[in-house]
Amino acid sequence: MEWNDLEPQKEKPKPKNLVEMSIAALGEYIDELQAEIARAEAIIKSKEAARDGAESVFKS
Repeated sequence: MEWNDLEPQKEKPKPKNLVEMSIAALGEYIDELQAEIARAEAIIKSKEAARDGAESVFKS
């Protein structure tokens, strides 16, 4: 059994209706999304560095 099996499955949020948003609101939304992408990329780099460090310890 996986630990993920025990957690309730979350529904994906519904996409925003972009047609109803103003140009300014769309620009702010893009900025928010870009900030979230940058945050996710930073976490990926951090995890890759940790993984690479662990792999270098166990290489013969």
